[in-house]
Amino acid sequence: MKLHHLRNATLVIETETDVILVDPMLGKRKTIAPFTVFRYKPHRNPLVSLPKNSRDILSRVTICLITHLHPDHIDKAGEVFLRRKSIPVICSSKDENALSARGLNILQTLNYWESEDFLGGKITGIPAIHGYGFIAKLMGNVMGFHIELPNEKSIYISSDTVFTEHVQKVLVEFKPEIAVVACGTARLDIGQPLLMQMNDILKFVALAPKYVLANHLEALNHCPTKRSELRLALEQNGLLNKVSIPEDGETVSY
Repeated sequence: MKLHHLRNATLVIETETDVILVDPMLGKRKTIAPFTVFRYKPHRNPLVSLPKNSRDILSRVTICLITHLHPDHIDKAGEVFLRRKSIPVICSSKDENALSARGLNILQTLNYWESEDFLGGKITGIPAIHGYGFIAKLMGNVMGFHIELPNEKSIYISSDTVFTEHVQKVLVEFKPEIAVVACGTARLDIGQPLLMQMNDILKFVALAPKYVLANHLEALNHCPTKRSELRLALEQNGLLNKVSIPEDGETVSY
């Protein structure tokens, strides 16, 4: 299995038979308004361009998973790409109507904790809580995915979530061989962080059975955590050997 990290949470999972796109934010730099104006500098998003190899990687995509509807996970360019290529989409049942209204080809929908057939294996929708305190309600519903495919390592895409009993259950009971975690510690101008803070990222990594891939870093103006800061914290806690922190465009093979 190869994981191609494109930018932010946009990920491509390549197996022997399929190429799975996750959360396509495919627009050019500065095409999305700032997510915070006062807490951090109000730069337009995304802060960085897609890597040069993204076109080749995206040309091979056969199916797409969408965790939620925020523009840093599916933007206008991502929608155009999916429509133009008629790429089938898997999403939460709560997002089906909204994505269908955008002209996307919804192949399959999932409910939390229900497993469905998927590419010869199975996929399970996992609850994701997008923030601490009241801010999570404002963020709406989010779904992570646990995927088990024939002759491939199992993978947990936790999506935009803080550390919860749901996250712990997947790591401890499902034992994914690869776990993807959003590490940018995003914050709006009000409220607590929208993603795991560093202590919870460390807890996530410590509980993960094997490999961890860190994403959602250095692409958005409301995500202050740097790759270097994450790497240092992991090293200080003896966890760096479990974690890949890819640069945009980098491929990690498992």
